[in-house]
Amino acid sequence: MVAIAGCSGGDTTPSAIPTGTQAPGPQPSADTSRLRAALLPVPKGMRVAYGPELGAFGSLKATQQGLAAVRQAKLQRPECAGAAQLDAAKPGIAQAPAAVIAFAADRGSITQAVVSLPSTAFPAPLPKQCASYTANVGGTQVTYKTRTLAMPARGDESRAYLTTAAGAKKNAQIGSVVIRRGTLIMSMLVVGQRVKPQGLFELARLADQNLERVTS
Repeated sequence: MVAIAGCSGGDTTPSAIPTGTQAPGPQPSADTSRLRAALLPVPKGMRVAYGPELGAFGSLKATQQGLAAVRQAKLQRPECAGAAQLDAAKPGIAQAPAAVIAFAADRGSITQAVVSLPSTAFPAPLPKQCASYTANVGGTQVTYKTRTLAMPARGDESRAYLTTAAGAKKNAQIGSVVIRRGTLIMSMLVVGQRVKPQGLFELARLADQNLERVTS
């Protein structure tokens, strides 16, 4: 669940494909170096908005902000808040080593996390009741409609979704991808006024290449 009040406008398309070099950040430890190495470099036409940050997944700034947004929203179906995504509220996931980075541009944003977790932590498919629900976000009634995308298989397990969030005069689309390779799980959110599935698939391909490189 992404609070629409924080969504950027614009078109998130295949032009937002990483081409640059990774932004400088704190030096990782030996245990977390491969997590940072698995992160995407700066996408063309975008800037680093946050990170890279390393640490326990539940303690990272981006994770805390996401949890706070969920707590502030009143969902018609509370069980849908973290459906099909890594649930940072669970102790085992919250304490797992992770690396997170976010990119932004006028057209939207990309947030990526790579977390070291056992295969059993891979998110379950989206429950049927979470394909459509409403939420009150800061006094605005928002309708979330999600569909599963037929993304080419990536890693050992992978899933992709496209959510349309509509409320008042603010509309947004949220593309989400989760990929597992071995004991690394990559989660990515792409937010914009319009998110094209093919652009999301290309970002997923590049993210999976990085996972393959650091796990081989």
